Amino acid sequence: MDLLDVSAFMKDYEQHCSKVQRKHFRKNETITNYIAKRNQVCILVSGEADLIRYDYNGNKTIVEHFSKNDIFGEVFYMITTNNELFVRAKQDCDVIFLVYDNLKKPCDANCKFHETLKENLSELILQKVTILNSRIELLTKRSTRDKLIGYFSILSTRNFSKSFQLPFSLTDLADYLSVDRSAMMRELKSLRDDGFIDKTGNVITLLYK
Repeated sequence: MDLLDVSAFMKDYEQHCSKVQRKHFRKNETITNYIAKRNQVCILVSGEADLIRYDYNGNKTIVEHFSKNDIFGEVFYMITTNNELFVRAKQDCDVIFLVYDNLKKPCDANCKFHETLKENLSELILQKVTILNSRIELLTKRSTRDKLIGYFSILSTRNFSKSFQLPFSLTDLADYLSVDRSAMMRELKSLRDDGFIDKTGNVITLLYK
């Protein structure tokens, strides 16, 4: 079994674990709000979702984008104010919820799900750290153009292809990159005119790699 393929073992074992919950969410529903000291861990079994923050002026930032088998929750953040961060379903989603501290406690002698989850959690966390490091590197780039090129390179590497579909609308992409949407649109046009990319709808093809 693939270490990261949580859904492969969940169907058989989830009903035997008293410390794990599975829930289904419709598109645009709030999956969870981040609450201080709860130490919740969530794993996205199917679908896509965004971690969102609104500041005091109502400006929206997409902090992270999650797809199948991604892991998220308060355990990865120093939360000082409740409900500043929330996760919204981008499409229909299935999510499993657990409290990190419960992983240290015996669940049931025959709970294969709980044991398998513990065995795989280190791999999931390592993947999480890698994604967060890429996100930090992306946000430290100074110009909108550099952020776009950096993000496109990340998506190209993840998809093993020069062509890939953006997981965001252009408005959400601007929120994710923390840039002005109008400035981003100008840079996208410039990148296309300069022969760096080809853009057809929501599909980007890199021409410089």
